Amino acid sequence: MIRELEILKSSTAFLLLYMSSFVWPAIAAEAAAKEGAPVARATTAPIDPAAAFPPKMQVFALYGDDPIPNSKPTSDEESGADRGYIKNVSRPQIHVHLPAKMRATGASIVIVPGGGYGGLTFEWEGTQQAQFFVDHGIAAFIVKYRIPSDKTMVDKSIGPLQDAQQAMRFVRQRASEWHLDPTRVGVIGFSAGGHLASTLATKFSKAYVPNPDQIDLRPDFMILVYPVISMQSEITHAGSREALLGAAPSDEQVRLFSSELQVSERTPPTLILHATDDPTVDVSNSLRYYEALRHAGVPVEMRLFEKGQHGFFLMPRDRWQSTIMEWLTSNGWLHPHAGTTNGKNP
Repeated sequence: MIRELEILKSSTAFLLLYMSSFVWPAIAAEAAAKEGAPVARATTAPIDPAAAFPPKMQVFALYGDDPIPNSKPTSDEESGADRGYIKNVSRPQIHVHLPAKMRATGASIVIVPGGGYGGLTFEWEGTQQAQFFVDHGIAAFIVKYRIPSDKTMVDKSIGPLQDAQQAMRFVRQRASEWHLDPTRVGVIGFSAGGHLASTLATKFSKAYVPNPDQIDLRPDFMILVYPVISMQSEITHAGSREALLGAAPSDEQVRLFSSELQVSERTPPTLILHATDDPTVDVSNSLRYYEALRHAGVPVEMRLFEKGQHGFFLMPRDRWQSTIMEWLTSNGWLHPHAGTTNGKNP
C-alpha cells in the first residue's frame, strides 16, 4: 500500500507540473485570443541589409598613381576579359571582394589565377574562387598580374613576382580600413599561378617593389592547386617556363625559379591539391614541393585525387573546395590567433 501511495504521489506531481507548464498556458492564450486580447510573442530584430550582403566589388590599380616598376612605355593591348581568359596584361590591377559584415572572419586571401604565364584564367580561377571565399567570410583579392613580356618589361622574369608582392603590400596597408587581420593574409595559386604563389612564399625576404614602410611580404599561409613548382626540364610545364624565363634560360635562372629548391623553415604552412591524372602539369611538381617543405619542418598537408585532370574539371567543385575549408578551419586561420589583439600584435 505504501508503494502504491508513492507512485500515486509521483504521478500527481508530474501531472500538475505538465498542466502548469504546457496545458494551462495554452488554454489561457486561446481564451485571450477569443476575447481579442494581444498575445505576447518573441520578436527578432530585423537584419540590417548593409551587414547581410557583401559590398560591391572594387577594382584598384595595383600600384595606385605610382609608376609600375620594371615597365616599358607601351600601349595597352589587353584583351579577352569577356571570354574569361585575359591576355597581354601590362596594367596590373587588384580586384577586391569583401564578405558581408555579419559573416566576416577577418581573414583574407590573395588569389593568383593561372594561365601558363601566357594569360590569366581570370573567371574560373579568379572571380569564381573569390565568391567561394567571400561566402565563407574570407576577404578575397584577385591579382590581375602582368603577363611576362620583353615588349612591356625590362626583366620579364620578375614582373609577376613584383605584382604578387605589391598585392601583399596592398592588403596589409588597407587591412584596418576593411577590418582585416594583417596576421591572417594567405595566398592561393592555381597552375602557373601556383608557381607565382610559391615564388612569393620563398622570395619574401627581398623586396622586388618599393617598400619604404617595410610591410611584411610573407604570406601567412598558402594553398596550391595543381601548381607548377619547378623550372627543371624533366617535370616543368614547358610553356610556363618559356613564357617566364625564355627559350634558353641559364642554369642559375632555372634554380632560382624552381620553388622546391628555395624552401626554408620560414616558408608558410601549405596545403597542396593535385590530381594524379593531370596531363598538363606533372604531379611530381607537388610531390617534390611537399618533400621540400617536410624536410624543412614547414607544416604541410597534401591531398592527391585519383582523377580530376588539370583544372579539376572532372570533379564536383565542392569535393576539393571543402578540403580547403577543412584545412583553414583546422589550422585556425578563420579566427584571431592567441597573442594578437584586434588583428595586431600586442
